[in-house]
Amino acid sequence: MAKGKAAMGAKEVPRALQELAQGLEEGLVPAGILNDPEVFAWEQERIFARSWIYLGHASEIPSPGDYVLRYILNNAFILVRGEDGRVRALLDMCRHRGMRVCRAEAGNASHFRCPFHGWTYRNDGTLVGVPAEREAFGEGFRKEEWGLLPIPRLEEVDGLLFGNLDPEAPSLEEWLGGAKWYLELVTKRSPEGLEVLGPPQRFVVPTDWKLALETFISDSYHTLMTHRSMIELGIAPRDAKYAMYGEQIHIPGKGHGAMVVGGPPGAKLPPFWGYPAEMMERAQASYPTREQWEVAKETRIFLLTLFPNFSLHNPIRKPDHLYPTPVPMLTFRVWHPLGPGRIEVISWGMVEKDAPEWFKEKARHSYLRFFGSSGTFEQDDTEIWSHVAQNAGSTLGRRLRFNYQMGRNVPQDPNWPGPGVAYPINFTDENLRNFYRRYLELMLG
Repeated sequence: MAKGKAAMGAKEVPRALQELAQGLEEGLVPAGILNDPEVFAWEQERIFARSWIYLGHASEIPSPGDYVLRYILNNAFILVRGEDGRVRALLDMCRHRGMRVCRAEAGNASHFRCPFHGWTYRNDGTLVGVPAEREAFGEGFRKEEWGLLPIPRLEEVDGLLFGNLDPEAPSLEEWLGGAKWYLELVTKRSPEGLEVLGPPQRFVVPTDWKLALETFISDSYHTLMTHRSMIELGIAPRDAKYAMYGEQIHIPGKGHGAMVVGGPPGAKLPPFWGYPAEMMERAQASYPTREQWEVAKETRIFLLTLFPNFSLHNPIRKPDHLYPTPVPMLTFRVWHPLGPGRIEVISWGMVEKDAPEWFKEKARHSYLRFFGSSGTFEQDDTEIWSHVAQNAGSTLGRRLRFNYQMGRNVPQDPNWPGPGVAYPINFTDENLRNFYRRYLELMLG
């Protein structure tokens, strides 16, 4: 934080960032960081231009020529599997005059042709066609120097594809640190790995990306009120404090955080999220360590957020009101910032590749019922996020400091078997305080 303190004296540092640095360890966070154009400009350069950002899953592009369009800030990338089977992320920008060469969000193509002047690229990014090449550019034109620009860094972990705009960034494995252990609770649950349940849902919410991810990294406290109707309808456990029971874990210095929630005392919930017995058996053999299996079999709800803007949520829910037992669902999501106080939520439904077909269908129904653009829990959350961001950008509201002091006196759990720092209760803001420590390190460093 030494560099940050020095930087704080500079006039160009936004006031909200100075206030965050001054008050964070007391649990005081300025509302102004949640909807401020100057803060967002800093985030673009100091967070998103230097961080590993989730682009998609390998199962979205299983065959040569398959592609999807994905984004880091305002940079559009063609995430494509080439004829050689290799996955690439190519900037969707013609090297001639800058037009987009990919005109669909997903598809299969051996080539991409610019509609402006017709320059044509293979799906590995190589420029192969220039109309009237000899007449326009002469004999010595070198097409090999004018291919589509690849993303500076692209790496994969268990089928998850991450990109980074910084060619000097640390490796993805180093970036993840101990969070990889928690990611594997989902990705290593089956020896076959995961697959998408179709294309992602995408919807725009007038809120800040940080506010949205707070719910998925630390804020189980909101379930008491925000999702009260789900409790009253019998969709969520009767104990209103159901999301409190379990562990909250963060990875110091990385900004990542997880919540591992068990069943409320006395609740009759099946073990291991309610996955079928055959999937439990495969998971026990598939997990890299015994400790991961021991944690997983007692889990009913699991959330993980990887700094800066990727979250996953794996709760146990009923796919419809007539189905007799809960079925777990899994969603991946990216909180894609579009501007100050405005995000696009990109939300995938996920499932194990080797799951029974009946289970895949029930998991899809569970996902659609509760999350995504039509989900009941999702609509509860986005309504709240929108109003908080609006207030945070108001003339008086931006001057307030929010309370992030919950759980400051909760002792750590020395017996937690996984990496990171764990607390034996989920009603704490420690994961958020850790997130903002990393945030400040990058913003002021």
